[in-house]
Amino acid sequence: MTFRLNPQEKQKEIDVTGSRKVRSRDVEKTYPKKDFIAKLRRLADALEHGERFSIRVAGRRVAVPRDATVGVEHERGAGEEEVEFQLKWKVNRR
Repeated sequence: MTFRLNPQEKQKEIDVTGSRKVRSRDVEKTYPKKDFIAKLRRLADALEHGERFSIRVAGRRVAVPRDATVGVEHERGAGEEEVEFQLKWKVNRR
């Protein structure tokens, strides 16, 4: 289980409200196993207590709301497999 940093971090500006610009982002970050375990423990505690979860990924802080949907994804192809633990939520733009 890892987060991998994509060296070709994909970012582009998207106009979502006419004048406000939001950057889309698609990064993966690799952590040492010890750090990854600590992040999973913090996440599990937040989920268990119905709290929001905060994490820094590739230098940016991400706040996951307590009502985020949780899921697991499995991918297989080209001689490798991957399991992703996912948190998804709607972003409220003002």
